[in-house]
Amino acid sequence: MKHHKVTHVVFDMDGLLLNTEDLYYIAFQNICTPYGKIYDFEMKSQIMGKKLEYCAEYIIDKLDLPITVNDFKNKMDNQFYDIFSEAKIMPGAQQLVNHLKKHNIPMALCTGSSLKAFNVKTCNYEDFFSNFQPKVFCGSDDEVKMGKPHPDAYEVTRKRFLPNVPFAENCLVFEDSPNGVLSAISANMQCVMVPDPRLSKELCTKATQVINCLQDFEPQHFGLPAYS
Repeated sequence: MKHHKVTHVVFDMDGLLLNTEDLYYIAFQNICTPYGKIYDFEMKSQIMGKKLEYCAEYIIDKLDLPITVNDFKNKMDNQFYDIFSEAKIMPGAQQLVNHLKKHNIPMALCTGSSLKAFNVKTCNYEDFFSNFQPKVFCGSDDEVKMGKPHPDAYEVTRKRFLPNVPFAENCLVFEDSPNGVLSAISANMQCVMVPDPRLSKELCTKATQVINCLQDFEPQHFGLPAYS
């Protein structure tokens, strides 16, 4: 199926380029375990792509944890490096990024992570992440007033494609989370969703296209150069 031709590509990071959504699952459960609580996938599906502070508030409320948001964030900080410095690149990510780079397609990164968190997660992949410009870290960027699913994240990212800022309809977003997809669509961009296979199909209906993994993406369907 052919879609509107695009000129610029924007990638989410957690769960799309890196396996860090799985690592968040481990880290959040580590916080819940001492209180005898289970952080399950249904909860995860509701907060994927959101800023850490929102995630903390949601988990504390849903599981009635006897801690504050600051306590939660401190517990994350205490385990962050040990867990997230072991992040791995997701299948197909390197191939797709190399292909787009070869054909001089501008690529940006738009992640819910803070700059500090990004530096830990990507410490073993500096060359790979040097391909993205601009990089927007919603967790620490003052210009991103509202996190995903609001459109702010992708609107800010689009405006930082300099010197030639593209129209929104010429941007293609890759996302793994329902909140991220809603953010992209709300910003009037097309969005390819690469969801966790455990995610309910009902949460995968808003994207322009849904694929099982990045290896399945066919660039020519969006007017991008095909793989040779």
